[in-house]
Amino acid sequence: MTRKGYMGKILMVDLSKGTIEEEVLPDSVYEKYLGGMGLGAYVLYNRIPKGADPLGPDNMLGFLPGLLTGTGSLFTGRWMVVGKSPLTGTWGDANCGGTFSPEIKRCGYDGIFVKGISPKPVYLYIDDRVKELRDAADVWGMDAVETEEYLEKNAKKTGKKPKVACIGPAGEKVSLISGISTNKGRMAARSGLGAVMGSKRLKAVVLSGNKRIEAYNKEEMKKISQVCDFWSRIQPPFVTGPMTAFVGALMRILPTVLTQDGLLYKIMLKKWGTVAMNQMSPEMGDSPIKNWKGSSKDWGFMKSYSSNPDVFTKCETVKFHCYSCPVGCGGICTMEGKYTHTHKPEYETVLSLGGLCMNDDVDAIFYLNEVLNRAGMDTISAGHAVAFAIECFEEGVITKNDTDGLELTWGNSDAIVKLIEKMVKREGFGHVLADGVKQAVVRIGRNSETYAVHAGGQEPAMHDSRNDPGFALHYSVEATPGRHTLGSHLYYEMYQLWKVVKGIPKLPPMYLKGSKYKNSEKQAKIGAANSRYMTLVNATGACLFGSFIGARRFRLFDWMNAATGWNLTPNQYMDLAGDIHTLKQAFNVKHGIEPMELKISDRALGRPVQSEGANKGRTIEIEEMMAHYWEEFGWDQATGKPGREAMDRITVGA
Repeated sequence: MTRKGYMGKILMVDLSKGTIEEEVLPDSVYEKYLGGMGLGAYVLYNRIPKGADPLGPDNMLGFLPGLLTGTGSLFTGRWMVVGKSPLTGTWGDANCGGTFSPEIKRCGYDGIFVKGISPKPVYLYIDDRVKELRDAADVWGMDAVETEEYLEKNAKKTGKKPKVACIGPAGEKVSLISGISTNKGRMAARSGLGAVMGSKRLKAVVLSGNKRIEAYNKEEMKKISQVCDFWSRIQPPFVTGPMTAFVGALMRILPTVLTQDGLLYKIMLKKWGTVAMNQMSPEMGDSPIKNWKGSSKDWGFMKSYSSNPDVFTKCETVKFHCYSCPVGCGGICTMEGKYTHTHKPEYETVLSLGGLCMNDDVDAIFYLNEVLNRAGMDTISAGHAVAFAIECFEEGVITKNDTDGLELTWGNSDAIVKLIEKMVKREGFGHVLADGVKQAVVRIGRNSETYAVHAGGQEPAMHDSRNDPGFALHYSVEATPGRHTLGSHLYYEMYQLWKVVKGIPKLPPMYLKGSKYKNSEKQAKIGAANSRYMTLVNATGACLFGSFIGARRFRLFDWMNAATGWNLTPNQYMDLAGDIHTLKQAFNVKHGIEPMELKISDRALGRPVQSEGANKGRTIEIEEMMAHYWEEFGWDQATGKPGREAMDRITVGA
């Protein structure tokens, strides 16, 4: 048997009809669309009809591992869920780690796609012998952790524990900022795809497979992985948690920037996880503060100290490693109160519930992290909704009559906790915020849009686009807007792609900080390279953090060749990624999206400019940058719509 890295089949589930059918795909599909996000784009573009309601039966939800998942490569245990986003109306995807991804392949599939609406709550169960829809009445209403524990115990009576991806109450109540949970708190949180699952009355996908996942050249896979493992395990001593704030302050003050080697961030990840940036990022100007109107002046050392990185490692009882990951940036923490164990909050969670809301109560953040994980609600969007509401309250747009009596003031942790508890239940004022800030503006009115920060309806992450113009670009131009995991200037520095990919900008060892804001054409070329590379990362099931250690250490292109036997160059893979990227943009155009309307809110672009803090005086001229970026892919510079030549390169028949 030829070993290819992929299984060669997908599963199609129609909830309306109650049918489950296998489809065999030709090699040519994988050779053009790879797997993961690429395969998902191919299926969804062709099979979701124009104008489909994201919460209706015609929308399709896909669960996909990556091309490299299970082949012996490292950092390749992530899975994608894809569908038409009910939050933005665009192409939607969410990315998650944990241990669910390889189980899709072990069941024999490169993707599981679900359409229709079930007449009653169900869950999908698959093992080596059985593929069936089962009654979910016993778990409907349970939170995500309770659901997973119940199905692990009861879905399969013998053999290994199944792997579960499920929604919590937020998804059941069709919150447009709900996600999909696995491993009792790892979240595919973005794009509102938990709401799609809830609208279909699909509570969970439960998998227990034993099929082998093969690679074309196993020995070569092993050699490449050994190189990556060597660099992953290097761990010299580093500063204490509180000292990271001073590192961030120094980076803010210096006029020049050293081009970052991603090994530094890997060292921090291995030591603390993503919370390593809790104090450094606000000092640098990387973290938006006080609903994006504040600055490092508002969230200084004394405010951020309560959530310094050491706080989280002190209560961490065990490291959490996703499948095939040698770093283990996750962790399980102990805490007092109703929930005694929780996944360590991520940086995004800490700052969205912390600095964005001016909340320095770390106990409340720990508690809300578990509340939102169990509910299956995106912590980034939830934090934005609360910060938006606080500013509306401060400005007199809403009063205690609107907020169920809550005193929504900056840093009022009691009110923040009560408000989020209302959001996950869709109770009272919580219902107003439960679908994100764009919908909250519709419900509140009264010129509240002034205080809503989003891109095309999706709230951006805790990375300030005024600090790194690359974030501004990717928040605005990607087919799924408002996403921080698809590119930035800093990411490009750490990828060091120019060392293996020909014809893309090479960065010097050191540069003036202000130069990032001046050359829109160069920034667009960097952005286009980022988008292509992250398309490959998401098509292979790879981890963003793994890619940060650099393209010569994280040898993604070599892994793909060893897994499949294709023997393509890095530039050929980047060309394939550009076509997949075009296909996602074509999906948006097919569904009536005007790409320019996805642009991030003016406040996140420095309009008006800040008068103090790390990002003082900075404005991003995003329109020029967007036009240059679209040109890089052969799309219309004025509209962002793919041109004829770009469309001719993609195969759209399925």
